[in-house]
Amino acid sequence: MASLNVGNLGEYLREQRRSAQLSLRQLADAAGVSNPYLSQIERGLRKPSAEVLQQVAKALRISAETLYVRAGILDEKERDELETRAVILADPSINERQKQVLLQIYESFRKENGFETPTHTHTDADTDTYDNGSDAGPEQAPPLS
Repeated sequence: MASLNVGNLGEYLREQRRSAQLSLRQLADAAGVSNPYLSQIERGLRKPSAEVLQQVAKALRISAETLYVRAGILDEKERDELETRAVILADPSINERQKQVLLQIYESFRKENGFETPTHTHTDADTDTYDNGSDAGPEQAPPLS
């Protein structure tokens, strides 16, 4: 079977697995994939789906986006944007509304600098207003400049 062009994904996975001190069988069990299939991925004989990469990343406790980039599913710039978003959303020191406002500001700056944000999807929290905590109704978001 010829090796597929999946960059150095297999080598990277093997390195991460060994760093985590996991056998191939242990990682396969933790990720919910078969031992032979994971072996083929590591040897560059199979190109895994994004779902399989996500399962493997979770089992290794590493970023799924990093695996997506190495597999050619995601480019580096998209990964950076996704990781920035993930850090903002994971911050326990700010509430959900603050997270959404911060993401809106981040997107506004990216757009102003000529970067499109195709990975962003509209949510109910994505509005042009925010609740200031008073009963007077919502206010307009302050201008960015």
